[in-house]
Amino acid sequence: MNLFSSRDHLARLDGALVVITGGARGIGAATARLFAQHGARVVLADVDLDVAETTAATIPGARAARLDVTDRASWAALVADLDAPVDVLINNAGVMPLGHFEEESETTTELILDVNVRGMLNGMRAVIPGMAEAGGGHVVNVASMAGMIPIPGMVTYNASKFAALGASLAARREYDVAGVAVCAILPSAVRTELSSGAQLGGALPTVDPEDVAAAILDTLRTRAARTSVPKWVAPGWSLVEAFVPEPIERLARKLLDDRRTLDLDAAARKAYTDRIARQATDHADHAALTDGEAAR
Repeated sequence: MNLFSSRDHLARLDGALVVITGGARGIGAATARLFAQHGARVVLADVDLDVAETTAATIPGARAARLDVTDRASWAALVADLDAPVDVLINNAGVMPLGHFEEESETTTELILDVNVRGMLNGMRAVIPGMAEAGGGHVVNVASMAGMIPIPGMVTYNASKFAALGASLAARREYDVAGVAVCAILPSAVRTELSSGAQLGGALPTVDPEDVAAAILDTLRTRAARTSVPKWVAPGWSLVEAFVPEPIERLARKLLDDRRTLDLDAAARKAYTDRIARQATDHADHAALTDGEAAR
């Protein structure tokens, strides 16, 4: 279907095929539920297929599919298995290890960059050409306010989200003439497993996955290049960058304790860090196998 055949942005979703990466949990799962409520046929694409299947079973009309966003062949297999062109792609998959930069392992660095940046690029590359051929489409890349605000304890994550925002804005310009809208969503601190063990609050407001899902849905109406959640955060930070001298910003950061991501509750975060460690190892093993096959 053509998403833009109706002026009603919600009517456009009736029967639309929507692919959501990282759809098994958190923001992805909340977004899948919201889009399904408006008649979309939702595909929860996730590296953890069993969790995605469990989540999909609770959403009418949804299905699960295994997807390694870092692997272009995995993307090709997903697209080939779909029964129609993708109308909406939501690049939501992401990982957020926190802590001291010098203590971050190489495998963790590679996982962050490959999932948060390469995964998003792979998704756009796999889906946008089909959208352009069909005369239109909609892509939402879930970045983060960490794509604008540098935060201690998030050096590599900051790098990945600054890249995600930049790539979104560039792709938006490149494919606008083809009728494809590329929109970036920048949530502040979100109450999901990614933030487990971290002290939320302080300088950034805390939101729920459902708040982010609502903002993603609203981009069908606004087609905005960049939307923060809450909406005032990105404009507010732009004013800080433009008018607040760094010494004053440094003092404000100290008062608000912007180094709290370096002081984590390891026990509360253990389930997430263990899962990310396993994914980092699996990702490194897969990369080594792929490189070995390419060398032969």
